[in-house]
Amino acid sequence: MSNNIANRRTRPNYLYAMVSVALVLFVLGFFGAILLHAQQFVRLYKERVNLIVELTESATPIDMVALEGYLQKAQYVRPGTINKVPKEKAAQMMRNEFGEEFLKLDLPNPFLDVIFFNLKAEYLDPEHLKQIREELKDMEAINDVYYQESLVDNIANNLQKAGYFALGFGLFFILVTATLIHNTIRLALYSNRFLIKNMELVGASWGFISRPYLFRAILHGLLSSLISILALVGLLYWLNRSFPEVYLFQDTRLLLLVILGILFLGVLIYTLSTFYVVNRYLKMRVDDLY
Repeated sequence: MSNNIANRRTRPNYLYAMVSVALVLFVLGFFGAILLHAQQFVRLYKERVNLIVELTESATPIDMVALEGYLQKAQYVRPGTINKVPKEKAAQMMRNEFGEEFLKLDLPNPFLDVIFFNLKAEYLDPEHLKQIREELKDMEAINDVYYQESLVDNIANNLQKAGYFALGFGLFFILVTATLIHNTIRLALYSNRFLIKNMELVGASWGFISRPYLFRAILHGLLSSLISILALVGLLYWLNRSFPEVYLFQDTRLLLLVILGILFLGVLIYTLSTFYVVNRYLKMRVDDLY
């Protein structure tokens, strides 16, 4: 009876270690998921910037239709975002906004025909915008092209700052994750330190002693990763069902990248930590183990 109790005390708590590692990997995977998906949020935000094309006063409805057809074929236009606002509709919108007092005098309509659309995200930078503006202004029926230059510049600057911040925070988070996993594994193997040292004292090589622990580390790393992946996929599925406007991981390639990243980090950190801990106990003197 006493031997059984002693064996239980010296047996590492691998289940606790796997659950703890799975929780850490889950948090890391969720952060990675948000970080990767942030690019899609940025893309959606960038593609909502309007480019406004103002036609000349002498432009006809035929010119407006021709311009719309040209934009539909343009490579830089985001499909389905072209909208026409004829000058008559603009005047009516102002009447609805300010009442019948607006333009009650028999004055000519001050508005011009306008077409506005959104650009694809890859074209929303100052250089491309300048080229597109010059290309459109060369057309005879177009008076001018407008866009918010300050907004475009702010987007570019903020994206660069956010990229540096996300990179730094991501590296810091990986470091914290590796530290937590390492400490968890070290505590799990602490009760086996005498067994590891005794095997060395009876003549077993370091490779022979480490091999079963490393094989077990790979297996436990895979199991911990799978637990965290299942929890992460379940959370993302719930978020997509509860908040469909968020569009989390409509691109399965990003989700697959996160899953592979969790598997790789789980096995790598688990194996390296186990290798380090086992070799550390092998290097210690017997007196230092107490």
